[in-house]
Amino acid sequence: MHEMALAEGVLQLIEDAARQQNFARVSTVWLEIGQLAGVEVEAMKFCFDAVTRDSIADGARLEIIATPGSGWCMECSATVALAEVYGACPQCGRHQVQVTHGTEMRVKELEVA
Repeated sequence: MHEMALAEGVLQLIEDAARQQNFARVSTVWLEIGQLAGVEVEAMKFCFDAVTRDSIADGARLEIIATPGSGWCMECSATVALAEVYGACPQCGRHQVQVTHGTEMRVKELEVA
């Protein structure tokens, strides 16, 4: 389950920000996850709760912001919506689509005290 490693990375980012910006608690974390990132949201929430126990983010609410996937079709020269990384172009049906968005995961915002 790679979500555990991702949750540990998020906690590390939070702790680094706390040191730099001098805050003591985090009550909400907004995490942006692309549709094509390969992250299982429910597993991420479970891992986040486990990893943040007894930390600066203990009890923090994790809000997920889902971002859509898209790609560039080399056949029809169009930007298209993608539901899967190796999916076919919804316009021409070909599989020569390069993913351009939706694989990202980032901490978008923190609510701190």
